[in-house]
Amino acid sequence: MKLSHLKQIVNYLRNFKKITAAYRVSDTIVKLVFDKDEAVYFNMQRSNSSIFKCKEYPRSKVYNAPFDIILAKRFNRSNILSVELLNGDKIVRFKTSLASAYKEEITYLQFEFTGKYTNVIILDENNVVLEALRHVDLFSSFREVRVGQKLLDVPPAPFQAKEYPIDDVEQFLYDVYEKEQNAKLSSLKKQKIALLQKKLKKLEKLYEKLDSQELLEEEAAKYEHYGNLVLSNVHNIKPYSKELELQDYDGSKVTITLDKLYATPFQISEHFFSKSKKAKQKAKNLHIEEESLRSKIEHTKLFINTVKEAKDVAKIELLFPKQQRSKKQKVNDSIETFWVEGYKVELGKNEKGNIELLKNAKARDIWLHMKDRPSCHVIIHTDKQQLPQNIIQTAARLCVDFTTTSKDRYLVDYTPRREVTIQNGANVLYNKYKTIEVDTRE
Repeated sequence: MKLSHLKQIVNYLRNFKKITAAYRVSDTIVKLVFDKDEAVYFNMQRSNSSIFKCKEYPRSKVYNAPFDIILAKRFNRSNILSVELLNGDKIVRFKTSLASAYKEEITYLQFEFTGKYTNVIILDENNVVLEALRHVDLFSSFREVRVGQKLLDVPPAPFQAKEYPIDDVEQFLYDVYEKEQNAKLSSLKKQKIALLQKKLKKLEKLYEKLDSQELLEEEAAKYEHYGNLVLSNVHNIKPYSKELELQDYDGSKVTITLDKLYATPFQISEHFFSKSKKAKQKAKNLHIEEESLRSKIEHTKLFINTVKEAKDVAKIELLFPKQQRSKKQKVNDSIETFWVEGYKVELGKNEKGNIELLKNAKARDIWLHMKDRPSCHVIIHTDKQQLPQNIIQTAARLCVDFTTTSKDRYLVDYTPRREVTIQNGANVLYNKYKTIEVDTRE
């Protein structure tokens, strides 16, 4: 960020008297909520840092690292004593106090917009590091950032910065967000849509290659016939024959080439009966495989549309979570998993996935479904916590996004899983419930 812009933003920040809450919404973005619920976001990405405002930036997970614990402990419900640019450089420093029963506790929150060494540092009143977003050792920089060590000042800049006046700082902060989002969103959409289209093409190719039921049944009958013919011609078959010439029931000759040599005719007949059984089984279950592939294709198309319609980067991050799966955890390809501010949200891709969600959900988990129409089932795993309304709203939007591409106003019912009674398969009955509206036209 330009030093001139930071000066003007600091003047804007001096209007606030309290920090209500401080926490990370992504790996490098810290959200400060000031008095009157005014929120400002500090994007501390190296070489691409910024300060911005937006309507809402949902966090995909709750951070519990030492930095996050100290951040909340020292700055939630704290008083702002001053806001300044430290030594006139690109370092925004908040001096805060937290009144306790014993004494007033002074803490500094320092946002350093210094390119390669961009950082967020929490310091006590003696300038000793309590925690930092990034720890820096002496091998990387002359200025060590380590817990328990006193922090050295950054040397003054050897040049005079130009001035770039801002007419309206608040609007400028909103514009920063819009500009960054538009560039990043466009790039992310291209990347993720290309990934999904590759997956879609693979699924469609598999669907096209499916055998027809009629051909499989013909194949089963042919192999069963061969097996019976071999048994009828046992006396004419020599051990380890590569080609058989058999007499059919109508007196005609049948020539069969074997792909493997067998010691006895009975092994040959067993081979054909086995192939016949497999073909019959495949024909019998073909509709299951067809339905599975069809539902995966439809789900992937809905996924592509949801990415295309995403209005911000936060939505893309929600759709493609970085949450690492355990190596021992089996991936269920009938269920899509998302993480919304630390809550696990699962969505059934097809009837099989919906059934498994209903089967495995706990009594206090929240179940969602579109009102009075077929839709995917969604489960929010609550872990006995009080569920924030914005989590329900996000899950309801996912329920709509992965059911229809039509833009309209929709109603989504939600209730604890214990209130849902399974009738047949994924068909259910529920009585006690609440309803939330999702408007996809926005």
